[in-house]
Amino acid sequence: MTQTSWESLSNQAVAAAGVVYFLALLAYLAEWALLRQVPVAATRREAIAVGGRAASDTATEADDETNDETNDASAASEVSSEVSEQRIAMAGRLGLLLTALACAVHLVAMVARGMAAEPHRVPWGNMYEFTLSGTFVVTLLFLATRRRFRTSWMGPLVVGFVLVLLMVAVLWLYQPVAPLMEALDSYWLVIHVVSAVIATGAFTLGGITSVLYLVQDRAERRGIEHTRGYLSRVPDTVTLDRVSYRMHAFAFPVWTFAVLITGPIWAHQAWASYWNWDPKEVWAFITWVVYAAYLHARATAGWKGRNAAILALVGVGTLWFNFIGINYFSTSSMHSYARADEAPALLTVATPGT
Repeated sequence: MTQTSWESLSNQAVAAAGVVYFLALLAYLAEWALLRQVPVAATRREAIAVGGRAASDTATEADDETNDETNDASAASEVSSEVSEQRIAMAGRLGLLLTALACAVHLVAMVARGMAAEPHRVPWGNMYEFTLSGTFVVTLLFLATRRRFRTSWMGPLVVGFVLVLLMVAVLWLYQPVAPLMEALDSYWLVIHVVSAVIATGAFTLGGITSVLYLVQDRAERRGIEHTRGYLSRVPDTVTLDRVSYRMHAFAFPVWTFAVLITGPIWAHQAWASYWNWDPKEVWAFITWVVYAAYLHARATAGWKGRNAAILALVGVGTLWFNFIGINYFSTSSMHSYARADEAPALLTVATPGT
């Protein structure tokens, strides 16, 4: 295949992934709509009620006809609830299957993007490619942790988030395939960016969980019990707090490796200095400090729940500002090569020995 063919395949795969993500979102929304019709554990409660009425029948023979009618109505209601539960489960499984399929097509788009360059390279040369990689990792981590952390309830939020970012990437960030600039043509690019992207995906999932924690916490403070709809299937605040902590505890050492180890080593190789006070370096360190404070506060001061969730959202805010804001609003960052229109001007700055 030619470079043009690979690039065309990548673009078509991105479009196909977007369509499948959209279908997955529709499946999740259908599940959400069905959840509004069936209370949580309705079948279990009705079974208990039927059992109670059956015991009453054996004690009171005078009300046989009334109890029979009630039992028939309860049985019909139970069957209806079971059918609704089956539809809900089917919609959820369909959403998960489509999400996995979209993730696979997403991977094809990334591989084809790298193969389209000459020489072949990793697909991390500009903001468009970074966004493709970052959204892929968010989906992959969701699928990988779904069974262990039981995070199926996160599906519609993850798919919606990834779909929006893919649309932004295609509409506003797209750049034709081009060779890597000299400063990026290093094996440290793979080590540094892989670790940074993995940490970003995990921090993002932790941020989504923190948002849901604040929503559930507010409902609990007001004495509101969600018995129907999407929030009725979201775990309680204790579980959300634990899942959020585990996501952040996994991401933090990976981010530390990317920011404080591989980043400075690569910077020294490219620019002959381990630390240049570049805006992107500074904001990456700020993100590290915020998440270090989050984990330290939980371990020493016993910060859990609402305060921890707010601090986690501050961290994810600095993370995404570093990813988007620095690339688009900073005029002095040597990392602005992520914007293709800035790359030519920075080639002489970013190349060692010039």
